[in-house]
Amino acid sequence: MLEQRPRIGFVSLGCPKNLVDSEVMMGLLDRAGAEITNQPETADILVVNTCSFIDKAKQESIDTILQMAQHKVSGNARKLIVAGCLVERYRDEIRKNMPEVDAVVGTGELEAILAAAGLETPAPDAPQLFSILPARSRPEGDLRESQGRFAREQWEGAQAKLPQYLYDHTTPRMLATGKSSAYIKIAEGCDHPCSFCVIPNLRGKFRSRRFASVVAEAEQLVAQGVRELTLIGQDTTCYGEDLGMKDGLAQLLDSLARIPDLKWLRFLYAYPNKVTGRLLETIAQHDVICKYLDMPLQHAAAPVLKRMRRGGNADIFLKTIERVRATVPDVAIRSTFITGFPGETEADFAVLSDFVRAARLDWLGVFSYSDEEGSGAFGLEDKVPARTIEARRRSLMRLQNSISRKSRAAQVGRRFDLLVEGPSEETPLLWEGRTQHQAPEIDGKVYINDFGPFEQLETGQFYRCEISESQDYDLVGRIIAE
Repeated sequence: MLEQRPRIGFVSLGCPKNLVDSEVMMGLLDRAGAEITNQPETADILVVNTCSFIDKAKQESIDTILQMAQHKVSGNARKLIVAGCLVERYRDEIRKNMPEVDAVVGTGELEAILAAAGLETPAPDAPQLFSILPARSRPEGDLRESQGRFAREQWEGAQAKLPQYLYDHTTPRMLATGKSSAYIKIAEGCDHPCSFCVIPNLRGKFRSRRFASVVAEAEQLVAQGVRELTLIGQDTTCYGEDLGMKDGLAQLLDSLARIPDLKWLRFLYAYPNKVTGRLLETIAQHDVICKYLDMPLQHAAAPVLKRMRRGGNADIFLKTIERVRATVPDVAIRSTFITGFPGETEADFAVLSDFVRAARLDWLGVFSYSDEEGSGAFGLEDKVPARTIEARRRSLMRLQNSISRKSRAAQVGRRFDLLVEGPSEETPLLWEGRTQHQAPEIDGKVYINDFGPFEQLETGQFYRCEISESQDYDLVGRIIAE
């Protein structure tokens, strides 16, 4: 009698980059004979892929682990595996303080999910699952390493060797984003010195995937029916620098945009001083490339940016935005900012608020500063009180709300191509979708209240729509025939 395939349930937390890691692990497990389920109450094995970027993310990860552990008591689960960034940071603490957890898998050892789940690892002569590439790095990364940027000695249980893996186009993946949209991770790690961030310690030095491998994966996904591809990495605008390429992202976009049947192509996230003229011209040149730029600026006051170890100022950023809009007509620009960074004064916050008024960004996210042990900012003095941090965050969001409301109102009467994502989670009376100006999961939506000439819509398909109403962040539209 054949042994029943183990049912494995996944919970993926955090960013799209983490989601791709989950998809890789699911693909590995599926190839090894497991059955993947989205119903944790029926799973034999549960995997929580964690985030530990800021305190809220850590708490969400811990709460989710404990929630999934209940299925070992009252459900079918016999094993709980914790993966991802929380493991890189707190490997020993998880083992010591969470007896519910049976195994841990770090960000650089995704293939270890097989052994953790009790499935046989591939034979020595089996096809390789991950790219093993010659050591290569950017000069910036080598400099940062010599300055201690990637130090992990004080992290109990952290492996001395930084994560180095890169999946490639031969690595199995099981998409969790539906049939029409998918992410492609084109690079891993980060070399930037940002003092508020510990991602380089968690993910390692910046490293690009091979150009041909990215193109091959994109072609495979489109052949499977994917019509929207989103390129991701800690900093996609550095793509190819470690491979000796100049304007590597522009070259990659130009190549991918020529894939037949691909409808939309976008990338996240752009470092402001890496947004070159060639990159913008490439975006403008191809209809397939979404007129959308996610460029996290973090702040606008020069003293704060200097302490963040990022550089720049409001005037420089406004000129960059002006150049983007001049080169790419009808572009939507998204950014994120941090309020309450150590030493941020009322004058600094006023500069940031004035910048947001002047920039009139299409989309804006605001984070309260999180004092992360192991980050460069952790040892800085002049910490801003928590109440002040939150008050500034709310103030900036109110400001952006008024900007967004006017921006959305200006879109009433316009017509767009719309990717329909299915019935709305808010109400079954409406369907929802996105235009090219709305990235998956992070921006507003278009709610559809009129199917026009169609009796029914198909999830994952593109339709033409006309915007009929506007809200603060979302739009309402009707499907039209053209």
